[in-house]
Amino acid sequence: MSARTIDVCKDCRVTSIREGIRLAEPYDTLLIGKGYYREYNILVDKPLSLIGEGYPIIDGEEQGEVIRVVADDVRIQGFAIRNVGVSYTSDHAAIRVVQSEGFAIEDNRFENLFFGIYLEKSRGGVVRGNQISGDAVDEYNSGNGIQLWYSNNVEVSENRIEGVRDGIYLEFSDTIRIRGNSSRKNLRYGLHFMFSNDNVYSDNLFENNGAGVAVMFSKRIRMTGNRFRKNWGTAAYGMLLKEINDAEIIGNLFEENTVGINIEGSNRITYEGNNFVSNGWAIRVLGACYSNNFHRNNFLYNSFDLSYNSNVNDNSFEGNYWSNYSGYDLDKNGVGDVPHRPVKLFSYIVNRTPETLILLRSLFMDLIDFSERVSPVFTPDNLADNQPQMRIIK
Repeated sequence: MSARTIDVCKDCRVTSIREGIRLAEPYDTLLIGKGYYREYNILVDKPLSLIGEGYPIIDGEEQGEVIRVVADDVRIQGFAIRNVGVSYTSDHAAIRVVQSEGFAIEDNRFENLFFGIYLEKSRGGVVRGNQISGDAVDEYNSGNGIQLWYSNNVEVSENRIEGVRDGIYLEFSDTIRIRGNSSRKNLRYGLHFMFSNDNVYSDNLFENNGAGVAVMFSKRIRMTGNRFRKNWGTAAYGMLLKEINDAEIIGNLFEENTVGINIEGSNRITYEGNNFVSNGWAIRVLGACYSNNFHRNNFLYNSFDLSYNSNVNDNSFEGNYWSNYSGYDLDKNGVGDVPHRPVKLFSYIVNRTPETLILLRSLFMDLIDFSERVSPVFTPDNLADNQPQMRIIK
């Protein structure tokens, strides 16, 4: 039997989405016409394509979940889904995919949601080009825009997410590709990893979130070409790394964040070709971090380029450009003739007594920072860039 197309609209023979699914055979297409459909707990239990024409509105009336997919090879495209039910015991979502593969959720619009798209123990699918707009106020009664739980091999690309708890949240999810998304104005994180390995995120924007990205308890994460901008607040940062290993952070922009990267207990990470511009702290290192390599990065006009509260050990800071480097290059080879020590004494003082930050631009602090550079007392001897670049690295 060949696949059929079933029209669903208010003037059609079939007037509800749920009825259309009931009448459909596997691999049929439902064409849902423009209009208003007050439906929730819609179960898709066979391979189908649900295509909206003119963004038909599916209103869940805050009664619970709107669409649940429990079959392989399901496509949901072109809908405006709103009014997901809020619960303190269930993670209601606009679209939930459960133990399925080969799914595609594309070009939908979500408003007044709890969770937006929730992938549960699913694999081999695409979440692309969706617009998710929430109005979250408190973390305890809000959900995430896109959540992956025990899901693998999924592409999450070109989505626009605002006003939720976490823009994109991964938990126990591996081999995920996150590309070209915009995650802004979310309560907690723009992107959040927990116990998720072998993932790649590239060319995304994380702006004006509680914090940009948190990568926690994960391995082999590749992060390239992303922009972390204007994540401001007393506990905000562009990126948090906590207990991660064997990662690559290459070619990213960290601009106007309270802290560009906050690092705790993370090892064997390559930081290369990144631009740290006008942050409070470009990099703040807390706790034991070993075998990290900071190479050919630009540090431009940050209040503090580097803050450190432990021994450098075998971490390397070589060949970076530092806008506040005051050395010289007599042999004209493009490399400073004297090492650069990026840690200011004042950063130690601020770490211990944050109230002293009010003295940041004072002459007195400039003098003691200069004294520390000339004759280091608090800075570890090996915390220096012995090959500081004289020009911005392109």
